[in-house]
Amino acid sequence: MPSSDPRVEYSADVALAPLSTLGVGGPARWFARAFSADAVAAAHAWAADRAVPLFVLGGGSNLVIADGGFDGLALQIAIGGVTSSRAGGDTLVTAGAGESWDALVANAVAQGLAGVECLSGIPGTVGGTPIQNVGAYGQEVSQVIETLTAFDRREQRTVRLAAPECGFAYRMSRFKQHDEAGRFIVCDVTFRLRKAPPRLVYRDVVAQLARDGITTPNAADTREAVLRIRRRKGMVIDAADPDTRSVGSFFMNPVVPRASYERIAAEHTGTGVPSYVMQNGEVKIPAAWLIERSGFARGHGGGRGGLSTKHPLAVINRGGATARDVLQFAARIKRAVADRFGVSLRPEPVFVGFSDDPDVDFLNHESTKVSKHTRL
Repeated sequence: MPSSDPRVEYSADVALAPLSTLGVGGPARWFARAFSADAVAAAHAWAADRAVPLFVLGGGSNLVIADGGFDGLALQIAIGGVTSSRAGGDTLVTAGAGESWDALVANAVAQGLAGVECLSGIPGTVGGTPIQNVGAYGQEVSQVIETLTAFDRREQRTVRLAAPECGFAYRMSRFKQHDEAGRFIVCDVTFRLRKAPPRLVYRDVVAQLARDGITTPNAADTREAVLRIRRRKGMVIDAADPDTRSVGSFFMNPVVPRASYERIAAEHTGTGVPSYVMQNGEVKIPAAWLIERSGFARGHGGGRGGLSTKHPLAVINRGGATARDVLQFAARIKRAVADRFGVSLRPEPVFVGFSDDPDVDFLNHESTKVSKHTRL
């Protein structure tokens, strides 16, 4: 990335809610922005010298911040810059972790490059995509990530990691695993893209293209189709639309053993159960389908927090909601799905500033058994 200037400015008591798409949570005790990998290292050293915890903030699109805020240093990664080079018939695109993800997708599509077009409209920054292994409509960033640069807080040095070293799995990576969580701060990511027809596996996208009268879509056609779908679902950030004041999909689509899917399908022979068979034979079931059939229709909830009127996967802040409102509503959904289907939903967002919190513990727990300490 272009700058190596390690200078960092630190501010006290900075509100974090305006820096997240959900818009809840208290302030950070300390706040800073890093514009280079060297600045990331300097901020890490600053926090370590003062024995304060460090939390890395990107675009704020996948966070639930505690009402009490974060008692440490919130470091926003603002590393910019995009470069590209040829590698055989492919194009390697390297982007700073602070670059807008959707702007990067738009730029790639404009060049006729395929590989990320189905990830259009996803908010946030480039640096967050490998951590979550961001995916949608049949694509995941792990399919196109070549390498990434990160600051290793354990070894206190900048490292280059190839994709196989990142431990990618469905909505998972090495960077989220318990023993590695927080170890690496992503500084830039290199993607391998190519000029090729898009690979379409999701019926929603195929159906949208058919409605648009497109029979041989390219990457640009596919991007526009995905954006139309996401807008209908309130999944494209719009300041004028309260349905987009969310973390996007609050729950991941569960992947269940074949036997579990067959049990659920046998109980719903009249309606049919939408599904996608994974390579290992397990079956992915849309969380939205499970949620709606567990009593939570779109727009459910009359308080400050509830479900989007456009999509049952989005828990929204209707205005004035607290983090506790969001957590307790999400916990109600998880309990209802577990009771109805015996399936434990896993949350997508990162929970910041919570310590030994029963609602967060319940949401993160993979068992379908409900903790008696959970406040619903």
